[in-house]
Amino acid sequence: MTGTFVGMPAFPTAARQKLADAQLRANLAHATGTIRAKRAHVVAEVDDWEALRTEAAARKDATLAHLDEHLLTLEASLQARGATVHWARDAAEAADVVARVARAHGAREVVKVKSMATQEIDLNERLAAAGVDAWETDLAELIVQLGDDLPSHILVPAIHRNRAEIRAIFATRMAAAGRPAPDDLSDEPAELAAAARLHLREKFLRAKVGVSGANFAVAETGTLVVVESEGNGRMCLTLPEVLISVVGIEKVVPTFADLDVFLQLLPRSSTGERMNPYTSMWSGVSPGDGPQEVHVVLLDNGRTRALADEVGRQALRCIRCSACLNVCPVYERVGGHAYASVYPGPIGAILNPLLRGPGTDEQLDSLPYASSLCGACYEVCPVKIDIPSVLVDLRAQVVDAHRPGLPKPEALAIKSASATLRSGRRLRLAARSTGLGLRLARRLPGPWSAWTRFRDLPPAPEQTFRDWWRSR
Repeated sequence: MTGTFVGMPAFPTAARQKLADAQLRANLAHATGTIRAKRAHVVAEVDDWEALRTEAAARKDATLAHLDEHLLTLEASLQARGATVHWARDAAEAADVVARVARAHGAREVVKVKSMATQEIDLNERLAAAGVDAWETDLAELIVQLGDDLPSHILVPAIHRNRAEIRAIFATRMAAAGRPAPDDLSDEPAELAAAARLHLREKFLRAKVGVSGANFAVAETGTLVVVESEGNGRMCLTLPEVLISVVGIEKVVPTFADLDVFLQLLPRSSTGERMNPYTSMWSGVSPGDGPQEVHVVLLDNGRTRALADEVGRQALRCIRCSACLNVCPVYERVGGHAYASVYPGPIGAILNPLLRGPGTDEQLDSLPYASSLCGACYEVCPVKIDIPSVLVDLRAQVVDAHRPGLPKPEALAIKSASATLRSGRRLRLAARSTGLGLRLARRLPGPWSAWTRFRDLPPAPEQTFRDWWRSR
């Protein structure tokens, strides 16, 4: 899904490595447990929570059914309010637009609002190749950037770090990035946040270009919406002369009234808050107020491919709340890096294959199997994405994608069973050998013992059914 994860192993291998990291597991258990408890508390306050979920899912599906019409309406509304609209088929086209606009204004650096879409297209790396530095201003994103790390959570990219690790990153890396951390910096959260603010203030004041994503894009008014908890996003959206927003085409909602439903669901599902501390909305250019040049990049990058999947298209309802990650027993134990994508956890296990297609590579094909199918993700999803059903469907697609090649062990087993069951003689021979096979399977050597090591096989029968029937 992103070049920064290139070369990482398939999920089973990566997960096994992460399971051995006791500190990682402790960090994840503490963080996800805290977020789950906060979410449960504020959700319990809403009497019609299930009705809101159903309404949100219905509105998303209705929008996706006429996505082309709503996008054209959005484009016209944005242009009427002074914004320039760009259409990007893939990551390269989107990043090229941002780089061209930045260079046109002589900008050697940009400040960024936290954005999954810009991470998805590897914007920071692509801008660096074009000679433009991108500075993350979200606290967690800054931690990841300064630590030369990779994000591991949709909402809290540095969830795999504890505060002692964050203090060490600030102490050693802030100086290289332009402003050193205080010599007496402790690992108290308030002091860490203050150090980040001092580090970023100069960048906010001198940046000519800001880059954002959008949580929602209102078609009828051309309004883009960003919700956040820190206020750094508001600085990026208001101080620079030029603002470029990279927006996935699935983020469109038809009317301003649609926000009423989603702005009740998103903060409770993501940060466990009744509402986000900062909700920023802007519609094109406002003369004398804020950026005087606004660009909006409408990003496809596989979304129309996902839309064509009758089962999987519901993944495009996703509002990036990360609730599914916080309840997933698999994610809690292995973290986000094992998924090798900016979209980890249950939603990443379906979104990545849908955007790129099954059979693309081994790592991608392993993701639909990165789940116990317990269903906890569906129960908390604010837009009722049935992630387990999509996972099962994608597993079938992965199998189908590999059918033309050499048969895998599972395929060989099915073919053997089919050949056996089609012949009475072969079935009799197989029945007579079942007892011997079960006894041998209890003592399989080497890697073949992996199946039975943690599973109890039934005892071998004394005689086959046919022999029992004949004896009577």
